[in-house]
Amino acid sequence: MPQTLPQRLYLLCYTVDQGKFQLDNLQGRGQLLRAGALTELARDGLLDATGGKVIRRPGKAPENSFAAAVWSDLPDAKPKGWLQFVHNKAHTAETPVRDQLAASGDITLSRGKVMGLIPADRVTVSRPEEVRALQERVRDTVLGGADPASAPLEELAMAVFAAELEVTCVWSRADRRTHKQALKALAGRFDELVPGLRKALRDSYLSSRAVGGGWSA
Repeated sequence: MPQTLPQRLYLLCYTVDQGKFQLDNLQGRGQLLRAGALTELARDGLLDATGGKVIRRPGKAPENSFAAAVWSDLPDAKPKGWLQFVHNKAHTAETPVRDQLAASGDITLSRGKVMGLIPADRVTVSRPEEVRALQERVRDTVLGGADPASAPLEELAMAVFAAELEVTCVWSRADRRTHKQALKALAGRFDELVPGLRKALRDSYLSSRAVGGGWSA
């Protein structure tokens, strides 16, 4: 299973039973990947989110090229709102993460056509059983009844982000309704750790969904 949070979030959107990425689970995926990278930067002390705004902290750029690119986008002089750093380059986020997964053998790429007409890359997940296990692990963050304060930041992010983007292969609409309070508690804990990021992701997703966008090749 991939080690970076953006890579895991990419695969989290895969519907194992149907053997494909469903279009309704790709809405906002570019933003999702950038939010994952920003979460890791917060975990590693490479950004500051005090007051719900973000600023880049001094330090060595991450070794991962995607995380390094996201880090370099952040302001280094004055804190700014999160939304632009989640949203504005979302259309560029999928290709580098996808290519990392292809290089590690977690996915394979082939050329196909959408509706038999439009050339497009086709992504095949190499180990769907690992994706299913990842999805179950994310669900267990809520269903297991653990104290949100004890959940690792990455586990919080996957559970909360999947709910905010309404990723149906993780949380159905009924799930989100049934477990509303548990998800709310996890979201509150995430907000304590990285204030402002979750709201920016949700706002970006809703904006993209309104125009039918939010993902790229």
